[in-house]
Amino acid sequence: MLSVIIATLDCEFALARTLAALVPGAVDGLVSEAIVADGGSRDGTAIVADAAGCVFMMAQGPLGRRLKTAAAKARAPFLLFVRPGIVLDPGWIGEARRFVERSWPDRAAVFRRGTAAETTLREFCALLAAALRALPRPDQSLLISRQFYEQLGGHAEAAADTERDLIRRIGRRRLVTLAAGATRILD
Repeated sequence: MLSVIIATLDCEFALARTLAALVPGAVDGLVSEAIVADGGSRDGTAIVADAAGCVFMMAQGPLGRRLKTAAAKARAPFLLFVRPGIVLDPGWIGEARRFVERSWPDRAAVFRRGTAAETTLREFCALLAAALRALPRPDQSLLISRQFYEQLGGHAEAAADTERDLIRRIGRRRLVTLAAGATRILD
């Protein structure tokens, strides 16, 4: 159903944590593949990716090119872009499956910031930002159909922040915020 795409550069420990949170999705049959688009890591990133059964591809150049190249190689009809070090809440599988099954041709989804166990102040701030029409952050991951991704032109190579640029082009009205959280884990 979906291909997970993770762009990496010297982040073996962060990648291991992210992949561990994605394993239940693979066992459930939601995740059909994970692609690690590496920019030339000198640590054990390739070893971690290989041990987890990921497709590992070296892709030189800017982040936008690496993400776009990985998306082109993905086999599933939906793409999930996750940054290394992001851990999705256990409920992410059901949330993502419901979104995918709806098959909205012109919508994308992000995960709620943080976990359910985090403070209510942080949740209040996130709700306030959403009410003020602030765009989600790339740390919230992005779930999008391949068709919509290609219609938007994918990640732009020339953008200063290619992930924020894609979210901006999608626009707040075409983004769904899923109830499951996405939390950055610090090393």
